[in-house]
Amino acid sequence: MSANKLKILVFNWQDLANPLAGGAEVHLHEVFERLAARGHEVTLYCHYFKGAKREEMRNGMRIIRQGGRFFFNFWVPWAYFTRFRKDNYDVIVDDVNKIPFYTPLFCREPVQGVTHHLFGKSIFLETIFPLAAYVYLMERLIKPVYRKVHFIIGSPSTSNEYLEWGFPKDQVSVVNYCVNKQIYYSDETNTYHYDRIGYFGRLKKYKSVDHLIHAMDRLRDSHPSLKLDIIGDGDDKERLEALTSELKLQDRITFHGFIDEEEKAPLLQKMNFVVNTSSKEGWGLTVVEANACGAPVVAANVPGLRDSVVDRETGLLYEFGNIDDLIEKMKVFLASPETRDAFRTRALAWAAKFDWENAADETEALMRRSIANWKK
Repeated sequence: MSANKLKILVFNWQDLANPLAGGAEVHLHEVFERLAARGHEVTLYCHYFKGAKREEMRNGMRIIRQGGRFFFNFWVPWAYFTRFRKDNYDVIVDDVNKIPFYTPLFCREPVQGVTHHLFGKSIFLETIFPLAAYVYLMERLIKPVYRKVHFIIGSPSTSNEYLEWGFPKDQVSVVNYCVNKQIYYSDETNTYHYDRIGYFGRLKKYKSVDHLIHAMDRLRDSHPSLKLDIIGDGDDKERLEALTSELKLQDRITFHGFIDEEEKAPLLQKMNFVVNTSSKEGWGLTVVEANACGAPVVAANVPGLRDSVVDRETGLLYEFGNIDDLIEKMKVFLASPETRDAFRTRALAWAAKFDWENAADETEALMRRSIANWKK
Protein backbone atom coordinates (compact mmCIF):
# COMPACT_ATOMS: atom_id res chain seq x y z
CA MET A 1 0.00 0.00 0.00
CA SER A 2 1.09 3.61 -0.52
CA ALA A 3 2.13 5.79 2.39
CA ASN A 4 -1.26 7.51 2.31
CA LYS A 5 -3.48 4.44 2.09
CA LEU A 6 -3.83 1.83 4.81
CA LYS A 7 -4.35 -1.90 4.54
CA ILE A 8 -6.66 -2.70 7.45
CA LEU A 9 -7.77 -6.06 8.86
CA VAL A 10 -10.70 -5.97 11.30
CA PHE A 11 -11.57 -8.81 13.65
CA ASN A 12 -15.13 -8.65 14.98
CA TRP A 13 -17.56 -11.33 16.12
CA GLN A 14 -20.20 -10.43 13.56
CA ASP A 15 -21.09 -8.08 10.72
CA LEU A 16 -24.08 -5.80 10.24
CA ALA A 17 -26.04 -8.34 8.15
CA ASN A 18 -26.04 -10.77 11.07
CA PRO A 19 -29.49 -10.96 12.72
CA LEU A 20 -27.79 -10.51 16.12
CA ALA A 21 -25.91 -7.37 15.08
CA GLY A 22 -26.15 -4.35 17.35
CA GLY A 23 -24.55 -0.97 17.91
CA ALA A 24 -21.01 -2.34 17.69
CA GLU A 25 -21.68 -3.55 14.16
CA VAL A 26 -23.36 -0.29 13.16
CA HIS A 27 -20.25 1.55 14.35
CA LEU A 28 -17.93 -0.84 12.51
CA HIS A 29 -19.71 -0.51 9.16
CA GLU A 30 -20.39 3.22 9.39
CA VAL A 31 -16.73 3.99 10.09
CA PHE A 32 -14.85 1.39 8.07
CA GLU A 33 -17.05 1.53 4.99
CA ARG A 34 -16.29 5.26 4.92
CA LEU A 35 -12.58 4.51 5.20
CA ALA A 36 -12.91 2.02 2.33
CA ALA A 37 -14.60 4.72 0.26
CA ARG A 38 -11.55 6.92 0.87
CA GLY A 39 -9.33 4.33 -0.78
CA HIS A 40 -8.15 2.31 2.21
CA GLU A 41 -8.22 -1.48 1.82
CA VAL A 42 -10.49 -2.88 4.54
CA THR A 43 -11.11 -6.56 5.28
CA LEU A 44 -13.53 -7.70 7.99
CA TYR A 45 -13.21 -11.22 9.39
CA CYS A 46 -16.27 -12.37 11.37
CA HIS A 47 -18.28 -15.49 12.13
CA TYR A 48 -20.60 -17.18 9.63
CA PHE A 49 -24.36 -17.32 10.10
CA LYS A 50 -26.98 -19.36 8.26
CA GLY A 51 -27.92 -17.96 4.87
CA ALA A 52 -24.94 -15.63 4.62
CA LYS A 53 -22.33 -15.59 1.88
CA ARG A 54 -18.93 -16.87 2.93
CA GLU A 55 -17.33 -13.84 1.30
CA GLU A 56 -18.69 -10.64 -0.23
CA MET A 57 -17.99 -6.96 -0.80
CA ARG A 58 -20.17 -4.37 0.92
CA ASN A 59 -19.65 -0.71 0.07
CA GLY A 60 -15.98 -1.30 -0.66
CA MET A 61 -15.28 -3.41 2.44
CA ARG A 62 -14.42 -7.08 2.01
CA ILE A 63 -16.27 -9.37 4.42
CA ILE A 64 -15.06 -12.91 5.16
CA ARG A 65 -17.23 -15.17 7.32
CA GLN A 66 -15.96 -18.38 8.92
CA GLY A 67 -16.68 -20.43 12.01
CA GLY A 68 -19.63 -20.45 14.36
CA ARG A 69 -20.80 -17.90 16.88
CA PHE A 70 -19.75 -19.69 20.05
CA PHE A 71 -16.16 -20.58 19.20
CA PHE A 72 -15.24 -17.81 16.77
CA ASN A 73 -12.53 -16.53 19.13
CA PHE A 74 -10.60 -19.75 18.38
CA TRP A 75 -10.98 -19.25 14.62
CA VAL A 76 -9.30 -15.83 14.71
CA PRO A 77 -5.71 -16.95 15.54
CA TRP A 78 -6.04 -19.91 13.15
CA ALA A 79 -7.18 -17.61 10.32
CA TYR A 80 -4.45 -15.11 11.11
CA PHE A 81 -1.64 -17.66 10.77
CA THR A 82 -3.08 -19.58 7.81
CA ARG A 83 -4.63 -16.75 5.81
CA PHE A 84 -3.75 -13.21 6.86
CA ARG A 85 -0.22 -13.15 8.28
CA LYS A 86 1.41 -13.16 4.84
CA ASP A 87 -0.75 -10.30 3.51
CA ASN A 88 1.23 -7.45 5.13
CA TYR A 89 -1.54 -5.45 6.78
CA ASP A 90 -0.64 -2.04 8.14
CA VAL A 91 -2.87 -2.43 11.20
CA ILE A 92 -5.07 -5.02 12.90
CA VAL A 93 -8.29 -3.62 14.37
CA ASP A 94 -9.34 -5.76 17.33
CA ASP A 95 -12.97 -5.07 18.17
CA VAL A 96 -13.07 -6.17 21.81
CA ASN A 97 -16.61 -7.32 22.54
CA LYS A 98 -17.52 -9.82 25.28
CA ILE A 99 -14.73 -12.41 24.85
CA PRO A 100 -11.57 -10.74 23.48
CA PHE A 101 -9.45 -12.20 20.68
CA TYR A 102 -6.15 -11.34 22.49
CA THR A 103 -4.49 -10.35 19.21
CA PRO A 104 -1.41 -8.78 20.88
CA LEU A 105 -0.37 -12.32 21.84
CA PHE A 106 -0.02 -13.49 18.24
CA CYS A 107 -0.21 -10.59 15.75
CA ARG A 108 3.05 -9.02 14.61
CA GLU A 109 1.34 -5.97 13.08
CA PRO A 110 0.30 -2.88 15.06
CA VAL A 111 -2.98 -3.50 16.91
CA GLN A 112 -5.68 -0.86 17.27
CA GLY A 113 -8.18 -1.72 19.98
CA VAL A 114 -11.86 -0.77 19.77
CA THR A 115 -14.29 -1.24 22.66
CA HIS A 116 -17.96 -0.33 22.81
CA HIS A 117 -19.20 -2.01 25.93
CA LEU A 118 -17.70 -3.92 28.84
CA PHE A 119 -20.19 -6.27 30.43
CA GLY A 120 -18.53 -6.39 33.82
CA LYS A 121 -20.94 -7.80 36.41
CA SER A 122 -23.95 -7.11 34.17
CA ILE A 123 -23.13 -10.34 32.31
CA PHE A 124 -24.61 -12.23 35.27
CA LEU A 125 -28.00 -10.74 34.32
CA GLU A 126 -27.67 -12.13 30.81
CA THR A 127 -26.74 -15.78 31.15
CA ILE A 128 -26.18 -18.70 33.53
CA PHE A 129 -23.39 -18.48 36.11
CA PRO A 130 -20.69 -20.68 34.46
CA LEU A 131 -20.92 -18.80 31.14
CA ALA A 132 -21.23 -15.43 32.85
CA ALA A 133 -18.18 -16.15 35.00
CA TYR A 134 -16.24 -17.18 31.87
CA VAL A 135 -17.04 -13.91 30.06
CA TYR A 136 -16.32 -11.88 33.21
CA LEU A 137 -12.88 -13.47 33.64
CA MET A 138 -12.03 -13.12 29.95
CA GLU A 139 -12.77 -9.40 30.14
CA ARG A 140 -10.51 -9.04 33.17
CA LEU A 141 -7.58 -10.24 31.04
CA ILE A 142 -7.87 -7.17 28.78
CA LYS A 143 -5.55 -5.13 31.02
CA PRO A 144 -2.54 -7.49 31.06
CA VAL A 145 -2.86 -8.68 27.45
CA TYR A 146 -3.62 -5.30 25.83
CA ARG A 147 -1.43 -3.20 28.14
CA LYS A 148 0.45 -1.58 25.21
CA VAL A 149 -2.58 -1.18 22.92
CA HIS A 150 -4.37 2.11 22.29
CA PHE A 151 -8.16 1.84 22.47
CA ILE A 152 -10.90 3.74 20.67
CA ILE A 153 -13.83 3.80 23.12
CA GLY A 154 -17.50 4.45 22.35
CA SER A 155 -18.45 6.47 25.43
CA PRO A 156 -17.05 8.34 28.47
CA SER A 157 -18.47 5.67 30.80
CA THR A 158 -16.53 2.84 29.13
CA SER A 159 -13.45 5.08 28.92
CA ASN A 160 -13.64 5.62 32.68
CA GLU A 161 -13.73 1.85 33.21
CA TYR A 162 -10.47 1.51 31.28
CA LEU A 163 -8.88 4.30 33.31
CA GLU A 164 -10.03 2.63 36.52
CA TRP A 165 -8.35 -0.56 35.31
CA GLY A 166 -5.08 1.38 35.12
CA PHE A 167 -4.81 2.19 31.40
CA PRO A 168 -2.93 5.49 30.87
CA LYS A 169 -5.03 8.39 29.58
CA ASP A 170 -3.06 8.55 26.33
CA GLN A 171 -4.08 4.95 25.55
CA VAL A 172 -7.82 5.68 25.66
CA SER A 173 -9.66 7.96 23.20
CA VAL A 174 -13.42 8.49 23.06
CA VAL A 175 -14.96 8.52 19.58
CA ASN A 176 -18.71 8.78 19.99
CA TYR A 177 -21.25 6.76 18.07
CA CYS A 178 -23.09 8.89 15.54
CA VAL A 179 -26.28 9.00 13.50
CA ASN A 180 -26.82 7.97 9.89
CA LYS A 181 -29.02 10.86 8.88
CA GLN A 182 -30.17 9.10 5.71
CA ILE A 183 -31.85 6.43 7.85
CA TYR A 184 -32.83 8.41 10.97
CA TYR A 185 -34.52 11.76 10.37
CA SER A 186 -37.51 13.79 11.50
CA ASP A 187 -40.64 14.43 9.46
CA GLU A 188 -43.06 17.13 10.61
CA THR A 189 -45.84 15.66 8.48
CA ASN A 190 -45.64 12.25 10.18
CA THR A 191 -47.10 13.37 13.50
CA TYR A 192 -46.62 11.31 16.64
CA HIS A 193 -49.38 9.51 18.55
CA TYR A 194 -49.84 10.57 22.17
CA ASP A 195 -50.64 6.99 23.22
CA ARG A 196 -47.85 5.23 21.32
CA ILE A 197 -44.42 4.54 22.81
CA GLY A 198 -41.55 2.29 21.81
CA TYR A 199 -38.55 0.16 22.63
CA PHE A 200 -35.82 0.14 19.99
CA GLY A 201 -32.87 -2.26 20.19
CA ARG A 202 -31.81 -5.87 20.54
CA LEU A 203 -33.83 -8.20 22.76
CA LYS A 204 -31.26 -9.46 25.24
CA LYS A 205 -31.92 -10.41 28.84
CA TYR A 206 -29.49 -7.82 30.27
CA LYS A 207 -31.42 -5.10 28.42
CA SER A 208 -34.32 -5.77 30.82
CA VAL A 209 -37.20 -5.13 28.43
CA ASP A 210 -39.38 -7.09 30.85
CA HIS A 211 -39.25 -4.02 33.14
CA LEU A 212 -41.04 -2.02 30.45
CA ILE A 213 -43.63 -4.75 29.93
CA HIS A 214 -44.37 -4.74 33.67
CA ALA A 215 -44.69 -0.93 33.53
CA MET A 216 -47.22 -1.32 30.71
CA ASP A 217 -49.20 -3.72 32.89
CA ARG A 218 -49.30 -1.23 35.75
CA LEU A 219 -50.35 1.60 33.42
CA ARG A 220 -53.25 -0.47 32.09
CA ASP A 221 -55.99 1.30 34.10
CA SER A 222 -54.66 4.88 34.06
CA HIS A 223 -53.70 4.80 30.36
CA PRO A 224 -56.02 2.23 28.72
CA SER A 225 -55.16 3.29 25.14
CA LEU A 226 -51.37 3.18 25.57
CA LYS A 227 -49.59 0.97 23.02
CA LEU A 228 -45.99 -0.27 22.97
CA ASP A 229 -44.04 -1.03 19.77
CA ILE A 230 -41.00 -3.24 20.32
CA ILE A 231 -38.57 -2.89 17.41
CA GLY A 232 -35.73 -5.38 17.29
CA ASP A 233 -34.93 -9.06 17.63
CA GLY A 234 -32.80 -11.24 19.87
CA ASP A 235 -32.66 -14.39 21.94
CA ASP A 236 -34.82 -12.93 24.72
CA LYS A 237 -37.80 -12.42 22.41
CA GLU A 238 -39.55 -15.70 23.27
CA ARG A 239 -39.41 -14.98 27.01
CA LEU A 240 -40.73 -11.45 26.50
CA GLU A 241 -43.57 -12.67 24.29
CA ALA A 242 -44.50 -15.24 26.93
CA LEU A 243 -44.55 -12.54 29.62
CA THR A 244 -46.76 -10.38 27.39
CA SER A 245 -49.21 -13.25 27.01
CA GLU A 246 -49.11 -14.04 30.72
CA LEU A 247 -50.04 -10.43 31.55
CA LYS A 248 -52.67 -10.42 28.79
CA LEU A 249 -51.07 -7.47 27.01
CA GLN A 250 -51.12 -8.87 23.47
CA ASP A 251 -53.52 -6.14 22.34
CA ARG A 252 -51.23 -3.42 23.72
CA ILE A 253 -47.75 -4.65 22.79
CA THR A 254 -46.54 -5.35 19.24
CA PHE A 255 -43.29 -7.21 18.54
CA HIS A 256 -42.07 -5.99 15.15
CA GLY A 257 -38.86 -8.03 15.13
CA PHE A 258 -36.12 -7.00 12.73
CA ILE A 259 -37.31 -4.33 10.31
CA ASP A 260 -35.73 -2.88 7.19
CA GLU A 261 -33.82 0.38 7.46
CA GLU A 262 -36.35 2.41 5.47
CA GLU A 263 -39.10 1.44 7.94
CA LYS A 264 -37.32 2.62 11.08
CA ALA A 265 -37.65 6.40 10.89
CA PRO A 266 -41.38 6.47 9.97
CA LEU A 267 -42.13 4.13 12.88
CA LEU A 268 -40.01 6.04 15.41
CA GLN A 269 -41.54 9.33 14.30
CA LYS A 270 -44.95 8.02 15.39
CA MET A 271 -43.84 7.52 18.99
CA ASN A 272 -44.47 9.88 21.90
CA PHE A 273 -41.17 8.68 23.36
CA VAL A 274 -38.85 5.66 23.43
CA VAL A 275 -37.82 3.71 26.54
CA ASN A 276 -34.44 2.04 27.10
CA THR A 277 -34.35 -0.25 30.15
CA SER A 278 -30.86 -1.73 29.70
CA SER A 279 -28.65 -2.50 32.70
CA LYS A 280 -25.60 -1.19 30.83
CA GLU A 281 -24.65 0.08 27.37
CA GLY A 282 -21.52 1.07 25.55
CA TRP A 283 -23.12 4.32 24.41
CA GLY A 284 -26.79 3.82 23.67
CA LEU A 285 -26.75 4.32 19.92
CA THR A 286 -30.48 3.66 19.52
CA VAL A 287 -31.18 6.51 21.96
CA VAL A 288 -29.61 9.12 19.69
CA GLU A 289 -31.11 7.49 16.59
CA ALA A 290 -34.57 7.83 18.18
CA ASN A 291 -33.74 11.45 19.07
CA ALA A 292 -32.90 12.10 15.40
CA CYS A 293 -36.44 10.98 14.53
CA GLY A 294 -37.92 13.41 17.06
CA ALA A 295 -38.55 10.97 19.91
CA PRO A 296 -37.39 11.88 23.44
CA VAL A 297 -36.17 9.01 25.62
CA VAL A 298 -36.81 7.59 29.08
CA ALA A 299 -33.73 5.54 29.98
CA ALA A 300 -32.08 3.80 32.90
CA ASN A 301 -29.39 5.82 34.64
CA VAL A 302 -26.56 3.40 33.84
CA PRO A 303 -23.17 3.58 32.09
CA GLY A 304 -23.58 4.41 28.41
CA LEU A 305 -27.16 5.61 28.63
CA ARG A 306 -26.21 8.44 30.96
CA ASP A 307 -23.78 9.50 28.20
CA SER A 308 -26.24 9.38 25.29
CA VAL A 309 -29.16 10.93 27.23
CA VAL A 310 -28.86 14.53 28.44
CA ASP A 311 -31.03 14.22 31.53
CA ARG A 312 -33.98 16.63 31.66
CA GLU A 313 -33.05 17.98 28.21
CA THR A 314 -33.20 15.20 25.59
CA GLY A 315 -34.77 12.62 27.86
CA LEU A 316 -35.30 11.50 31.43
CA LEU A 317 -33.16 9.06 33.41
CA TYR A 318 -34.64 6.75 36.02
CA GLU A 319 -33.13 4.39 38.59
CA PHE A 320 -32.42 1.07 36.88
CA GLY A 321 -34.76 -1.67 38.07
CA ASN A 322 -37.08 0.78 39.85
CA ILE A 323 -40.33 0.32 37.93
CA ASP A 324 -42.09 2.94 40.06
CA ASP A 325 -39.50 5.50 38.97
CA LEU A 326 -39.74 4.32 35.35
CA ILE A 327 -43.51 4.83 35.39
CA GLU A 328 -43.21 8.29 36.94
CA LYS A 329 -40.77 9.37 34.22
CA MET A 330 -43.04 7.95 31.52
CA LYS A 331 -45.98 9.89 32.95
CA VAL A 332 -44.10 13.17 32.51
CA PHE A 333 -44.39 12.84 28.73
CA LEU A 334 -47.82 11.23 28.85
CA ALA A 335 -49.19 14.10 30.95
CA SER A 336 -47.93 17.04 28.91
CA PRO A 337 -47.60 17.27 25.11
CA GLU A 338 -45.95 20.69 25.63
CA THR A 339 -43.21 19.14 27.78
CA ARG A 340 -42.75 16.35 25.29
CA ASP A 341 -42.41 18.81 22.39
CA ALA A 342 -39.81 20.88 24.25
CA PHE A 343 -37.76 17.71 24.81
CA ARG A 344 -38.22 16.83 21.13
CA THR A 345 -36.68 20.12 20.00
CA ARG A 346 -33.63 19.61 22.20
CA ALA A 347 -33.34 15.93 21.20
CA LEU A 348 -33.20 16.84 17.51
CA ALA A 349 -30.45 19.40 18.18
CA TRP A 350 -28.49 16.87 20.25
CA ALA A 351 -28.68 14.15 17.58
CA ALA A 352 -27.57 16.58 14.87
CA LYS A 353 -24.16 16.90 16.56
CA PHE A 354 -23.13 13.31 15.84
CA ASP A 355 -21.70 12.79 12.35
CA TRP A 356 -20.13 9.54 11.14
CA GLU A 357 -17.74 11.38 8.79
CA ASN A 358 -16.16 13.00 11.84
CA ALA A 359 -15.94 9.62 13.56
CA ALA A 360 -14.18 8.19 10.49
CA ASP A 361 -11.73 11.12 10.50
CA GLU A 362 -10.90 10.57 14.17
CA THR A 363 -10.56 6.81 13.76
CA GLU A 364 -8.16 7.14 10.83
CA ALA A 365 -6.00 9.64 12.72
CA LEU A 366 -5.88 7.42 15.82
CA MET A 367 -4.98 4.32 13.77
CA ARG A 368 -2.11 6.20 12.15
CA ARG A 369 -0.94 7.26 15.60
CA SER A 370 -1.11 3.65 16.83
CA ILE A 371 0.94 2.50 13.83
CA ALA A 372 3.57 5.19 14.45
CA ASN A 373 3.79 4.42 18.18
CA TRP A 374 3.98 0.67 17.56
CA LYS A 375 7.10 1.12 15.44
CA LYS A 376 8.97 3.16 18.05
